[in-house]
Order: sequence, then C-alpha cells, then structure tokens
Amino acid sequence: MIARLRPKLARVPGASLYLQAIQDLRVGGRASGAQYQYTLQSDSVSELNEWAPKVYRALRALPELADVNSDQQDRGLQAGLEIDRATAGRLGISTQLIDNTLYDAFGQRQVSVMYTQLNQYHVILEVNPRFWQNPDGLNYIYVPSTTGKQTPLSAITHYAPSNTALSVNHQGQFPSVTISFNLPVGVSLSSAVPAIERAEREIGLPSSIHGSFQGTAQAYQDALASEPVLIAAALVTVYIVLGVLYESLIHPLTILSTLPSAGVGALLALIVTHNELNVISLIGIILLIGIVKKNAIMMIDFAIAAERAEGLTPEKAIFKACVLRFRPIMMTTMAALLGGLPLALGHGEGGEMRRPLGMAIVGGLIFSQALTLYTTPVVYLYMDRARLRWEALRGRASRIAPLPASNTIA
Repeated sequence: MIARLRPKLARVPGASLYLQAIQDLRVGGRASGAQYQYTLQSDSVSELNEWAPKVYRALRALPELADVNSDQQDRGLQAGLEIDRATAGRLGISTQLIDNTLYDAFGQRQVSVMYTQLNQYHVILEVNPRFWQNPDGLNYIYVPSTTGKQTPLSAITHYAPSNTALSVNHQGQFPSVTISFNLPVGVSLSSAVPAIERAEREIGLPSSIHGSFQGTAQAYQDALASEPVLIAAALVTVYIVLGVLYESLIHPLTILSTLPSAGVGALLALIVTHNELNVISLIGIILLIGIVKKNAIMMIDFAIAAERAEGLTPEKAIFKACVLRFRPIMMTTMAALLGGLPLALGHGEGGEMRRPLGMAIVGGLIFSQALTLYTTPVVYLYMDRARLRWEALRGRASRIAPLPASNTIA
C-alpha cells in the first residue's frame, strides 16, 4: 500500500510526506519519518553540518533506499555581526565594549532591584521591543568609546545574514544528525546496509564523523553478528549429544551431513516464493537443525543396533535400516511438513510475518527429505570405512611402537 501511495503523494506541491507501517513494538531508535535510522556523530558541529548534507544527498541517490529524510534543521536565519576592528581601534572602542552594549540592548540585563513594603521588583534593561523585529534595529545602537563619545554601531560593524541550525540533536553527549529511510518493494535490509557503507566510502567521509545504524537496523546488525556463533553453538551441542548417545566420534558427522541440504532447501523456497531472508526465516532454518537430523538418527540408530546385535555388515545393516525405517521417516516428516503449511500459506492478520518461517520449514523438509534418503546411507558407509581405516592405523602404530628397555641385568 505504501508503494502504491508513494508516487501519488510525491506530486503534492509544498509538502513532503513519508509513510511507514505502524509497529506495535519499536526496537530502539528515535521517532523519525521512516522505519530505519542511520545516525552521524561528531564532536564538531561545523564539521557535522558540512558532511551531513553530503551523506544525505548520496543516500537519496541509492536505488536501494526510499523516503530518505533527515532531522537536520540548518535553514534558520541569523544575522552575524562583523566588526571592523581597525576602525574600532582608532575610535578607542574595544570588542568588550561592543559586547556589553549589545547585551544591555538585547540581553535583558538586571540593573537594579526596587524594594517596597510588600514586594520587590527587578529592573531589567533592554531596548524597545520594536527594535527586536529585524536587524535594522542595530542602526540605532550607539557604543560609548574610551573618550566618552558615542559612536554609531553601524560605523564600526555590519551584519551579514546566514543560515544556522534551529536545533542541534545529540546522542551520547555528541552532536548528531539522523537520516531515516524506508526500503522499496523487493529490497531487503541486508542489501541496503552494504549500499550505505559503500556510499560513505565513495564520498570520502572523514574518520572524525562516525556513522552507525539505530533502531531496527541496529537490531538487525546485532542479530547478524551473532548468527554464526549461534549456529556453531547449535551444531557443537548436537554433535556432543550424538557422540555421547552413540559412543562414537564418526557417526554424529553422518547425522550432521543432512543439515546442508535442509539449509539449501529453505533458501530455495524463500527465493521461489519471493520472501526475504530475515530474522523470522533464520529462526526457521535453526529449527530445521532439530527437525531434519531425525531422519538420519532413525536410520543410523537402527543400523548400529543391527551391527552390534545381529552381527550384520555395515552394507546390510544400513540397507535393512532404510527398508524398515522408511515409513516412520515419511510419517514424521509429513507431520512436521503439514504442521508448517498453515504458517506458509496463511494470509490472515500478521501472516506476512509468519510466512517466511513456514516457507523455510516446508522448503527445507521437502528438499532434505528428497536427498537424505539416498545420501545418508552413502555417507554412513564412507564414514564407517574411515573409522575402520583409522582403527587399523592405530593398531599398526601400536604394534610398531618399541618395547620399553628393561633395567634387569642377566
């Protein structure tokens, strides 16, 4: 809806309207005209005012961003008073005298206190308010010199109008400028973040200005930074549990070999259905780690038991496991698959948030089910051969190892 309204509202003269979806939960960030925020910080206000518009123009030119706007308000008007120091020096007028005169006229200086029986009144010195309205009031100000003569302020100064900031925002005690943006249809935050960083490098942003994402964009970066650690921790935990269960260091690798196919299937399903790889779909991929490996567990657990109890060879044991465990594997997979279909096909309130989760689960289950039924027996046999080869090498090394020398004398 926002994408359809954006080109129509852009033609309204004299107004810049930015739309964003209402969020029940806002993840940090300050109130702005768009959903995502990028903040520039510096310890120098002048340097920040110089570079913030350059960054703003660079981001507006990026096709990965939409509705780019800034909270920088630097179009206020000010009258800067320029002092002709040479002329003021000849007339015996110092800068301090000029400053005191201007403060007397416009600074509301308290010059006295009038006491009565019941109240006290503060006497404030200032010029008539009609001289506040425009800079022409400076022409009526006179400055006393050290000789006692009154000199018109316009004889030793002139004012130059210029722009100034109406307000200076701060973040972490440093001046800041926040640039907000939305994403066009079909563009994800994962592609917008590198585009912003690339634009910064192209314009040569100095190191004294620090740019950082805020709000939802910052939460995305934090989640992305911890994602490899989270997945690695899950894999290590699964490997340790399976190693304790089977009392083996080899067979847990056979079970974990089914996980890449699940991840590939989830990504393919997201691409085909035009869904984004976001935090919700990432949760679905992590859930697949616990769902998909049960296929290999059911086959390998039965094969190991057949080898130990019935004395079967690895080839016959895994073949028997595939035949007898095919129906339980299909039943459990279909139960998980049908459980994920309402998430993948739902179109009700909030369905767009749950749909990537369902698509990741359904796509990962279908793709991994089609592959692991054939690849798991092959990986099992190769891993078993590697185990036997390793045990043979260890036995040969123990036979070749020299006996310890005896200390007895014949």
